[in-house]
Amino acid sequence: MYSSISNQTAPLLTDLYQLTMCASYFDNGHRGEATFDLFVRSMPPHRSYLLFAGLESALDYLKNLKFTDECINYLDSTKLFKDSFLSYLERFKFRGDVHAIAEGTLFFPNEPVMRVTAPLPQAQLVETFLLNTVNFQTLVASKAARIATSARNASLVDFSPRRDHGAEAALQVARSSYIAGFKGTSNVLAGKKYGIPIYGTVAHSFIMSYEYELDAFRAYSSTFPDKCLLLIDTYDTLKGARNAVKIGEELKKNGHSLMGVRLDSGNLLKLSRKVRELLDKSGFKKSIILASGNLDEYKIEKLVKKKAPIDSFGVGTALGTSNDAPFLNVNYKLSEFKGKPVIKLSSGKMTLPGRKQVYRFYDGRGKMKHDLIGLESEKSSGRALLKQVMKNGRLARKHPPLNSIRKNARRNLESLPGRCKRLKQASTYEVRLSKELQSIISKLKQER
Repeated sequence: MYSSISNQTAPLLTDLYQLTMCASYFDNGHRGEATFDLFVRSMPPHRSYLLFAGLESALDYLKNLKFTDECINYLDSTKLFKDSFLSYLERFKFRGDVHAIAEGTLFFPNEPVMRVTAPLPQAQLVETFLLNTVNFQTLVASKAARIATSARNASLVDFSPRRDHGAEAALQVARSSYIAGFKGTSNVLAGKKYGIPIYGTVAHSFIMSYEYELDAFRAYSSTFPDKCLLLIDTYDTLKGARNAVKIGEELKKNGHSLMGVRLDSGNLLKLSRKVRELLDKSGFKKSIILASGNLDEYKIEKLVKKKAPIDSFGVGTALGTSNDAPFLNVNYKLSEFKGKPVIKLSSGKMTLPGRKQVYRFYDGRGKMKHDLIGLESEKSSGRALLKQVMKNGRLARKHPPLNSIRKNARRNLESLPGRCKRLKQASTYEVRLSKELQSIISKLKQER
């Protein structure tokens, strides 16, 4: 098993206070219709945008949420809940409506990316899972988008499974990074599950297991003559490159070609230049250079700016852990109850009331100009981002193919002004509040 979470126990992946609140709601007949918004208040360091991911996982959870006998028996054993509430959970099914922006869409602080409307106990109970899945997948997709921006025309491969925080995370990293523009992943299970292209070479142990480097190269090329990408830095990188050329010449005689070489250490700028020169002079201009080894967007940007002749980058630890910003504070807050807007006025944690819509405006060149957060009932010339994706607990539309989500992410990133994509000191994208929304905020403040 790659995950300890099954459909049988998934409902228990929640904070206890979700269940205790719901028990009290149930006990007191407090079950009116509620609307919750899922959003972020502020950006992590060096971020000016976030790339939404995790919606498919969230909707599948809502669609299939059911308290099994195993769940009920465990909750009963805690001695916390009345039999009447446990009976309610036995019949529990999410029957709410969900509006969301499309996966692969850029968003900014205070913009609701999901809006959940359901009877209060139902809308409350799903909070923890929604935050968990959207939080991590959005965090990684946003990191991957930064890396993809820094790589420009070079291709990227997810090399992170061995560094990711758990097996389930490794799958989500592969999917999220692919959405953001990565070419593929080393994660074979992710390839099977999502149809993502899989890539890989060899480890240094493979080279070291042979007495001579050339013997290791020859063995690998005999097994994969049409996919031969050789790791050349186990001992002496330039000698490894010369050995790779010898293998390339042998492959050529047999009607095959050397795919390329991989650099995993050392001064990648200097080495890539020397290796490229050697490959070109030896007649292997089409053989690629793949670089790996603790890379992130900052290191890749430097290499690209200095025109390192590197065709592809394998990125692992920095991607899977989002090392410079390893957490994202996604919030899930009540914005309307029984048809009336509600507001939280805690210092530094104020929320926006009512059922809202996010409208996006573009300039004449198709670049994103600014966003407007307004009420759902408002009319605006901007493009409405929130669409209904679930009605009465059922999917309102099929999940889009992963490649469609990937294309949406590319369009979004292309439309974002370049000043907002800088790795450091990026410009803040403008998000406005409509006059109607500001009026409701002022009114509710006066009433409290």
